[in-house]
Amino acid sequence: MFRCKTFLSIFVGLAMLGGVAAAAQVRITEVIDDLDEPWAIAFLPDGGYLVTERDGALLHIKDDKRREVGGLPRVAAEGQGGLLDVMLPRDFASSREVFLTYSARTGQGLRTMLGSGRLATDGRRLEGFRALFEQVGPGGSGRHFGSRVVEATDGTLLLTIGDRGDRPSAQDLSVHSGKIIRINRDGSVPSDNPDFGRDARPEIFSYGHRNPQGAGLDARGRLWTAEHGARGGDEVNQPQAGRNYGWPVISYGVHYSGEAIGEGSSKAGMEQPAHYWDPSIAPSGLMVYSGDMFPDWKGDIFVGSLKFDYISRLEVSGGQASEVEELFRGEYGRIRDVREAPDGAIWFLSVGEGAAYRVTPE
Repeated sequence: MFRCKTFLSIFVGLAMLGGVAAAAQVRITEVIDDLDEPWAIAFLPDGGYLVTERDGALLHIKDDKRREVGGLPRVAAEGQGGLLDVMLPRDFASSREVFLTYSARTGQGLRTMLGSGRLATDGRRLEGFRALFEQVGPGGSGRHFGSRVVEATDGTLLLTIGDRGDRPSAQDLSVHSGKIIRINRDGSVPSDNPDFGRDARPEIFSYGHRNPQGAGLDARGRLWTAEHGARGGDEVNQPQAGRNYGWPVISYGVHYSGEAIGEGSSKAGMEQPAHYWDPSIAPSGLMVYSGDMFPDWKGDIFVGSLKFDYISRLEVSGGQASEVEELFRGEYGRIRDVREAPDGAIWFLSVGEGAAYRVTPE
């Protein structure tokens, strides 16, 4: 069922911008409803799309009709875990490969996993699904799975993994928790990954992350992530190979108890965020806009807020990002994912409404 409404989008923080911004009108169309805790969306070349539901369902939706895709792995929908991200590589039209991130219960506890299978031509099943990567490290908590996967411009895969509720592990290079990992599409380790030493996990790309639940590439192929802080200190980062992003040694937030985190907000050898929020917005999906439908937004970062129910629009300059607009605040509930469609429209998933929405110019 399709429902439309027009929303007048007005810039916030005008004093920070130093001027008066013109209002822009957009049209928001509810594309599909009755979704059960949707987590991620990916667009198929035939006009359809795939949506993950956290309890373990992968939906194939086209022409307002949906079917559940078979052939998925066993998913542990426990705590914050479940069936999480879905990503189609650039060669999907020929490879039919679909990548999924999910949590699974193994003999070592709950793990962040990455796997792939081939989508049957009728869209009803993933064929030959296999796990490509299994997180090593803390597995006793149902928290902080991270779990966004991005195909880099060189064809490698970048996967975010949270600290799994074990803060010190984000600085421990012998485990994957609190890291961004980089692997080839077959699960092997690229030969040019950073060398952190003999005892380090070879898949590690960067470390010192708390819980990155948003990730995307900009037009230059640079990775950007959105990361949950504790009480304050949510971050946007531009992770680079071999760098340490500080958690839990430095942060702009405090513990939920109100106690200070680590050693303050800066330390030599640890990277500063491109942007941070205080109070926390609970950031989710992240997209860097590159389309032509909204030319004034090209290059801007869009991040969903689970706490304040809006989409943050950030402008980028010199490696720093500044929030300049809160889109649709309070209108659509908790925003879990934000994506750019092939035609340049902006889509987002609302957990609160259990629906997918399409944003176009009015």
